[in-house]
Amino acid sequence: QVQLVESGGGSVQAGGSLRLSCSVSGSRYWRSCMGWFRQVPGKEREGVARIDSGGGTTYGEDVKDRFTISQDNAKNTLYLQMNSLKPEDTAMYYCAADLFCVVGRFRAVDFRGWGQGTQVTVSS
Repeated sequence: QVQLVESGGGSVQAGGSLRLSCSVSGSRYWRSCMGWFRQVPGKEREGVARIDSGGGTTYGEDVKDRFTISQDNAKNTLYLQMNSLKPEDTAMYYCAADLFCVVGRFRAVDFRGWGQGTQVTVSS
């Protein structure tokens, strides 16, 4: 199993930046596919960014060219650098993990390990 703890959320003005961190512990096999999702009340959890065991990345259309996912295996930490933030980026952000990434699909249902979430609020 895997344990995930997010941090780094907060409030920022539009155009600003935040970096989210996800501390990972437990079986290393569960780190083969890691991702960030976000959710606002009343909506489905949306894929933001994903990184696989080979370092390949996938991004949601709304965040391409603004967000960057990375991981530091020595620190057992997953990151999400968020630049040029917009009010519509306001959401609870969740770290997720699974044993493998599903090819051609990036959906919350494909991840079995989840953190508790960290809130990001972007004001205009």
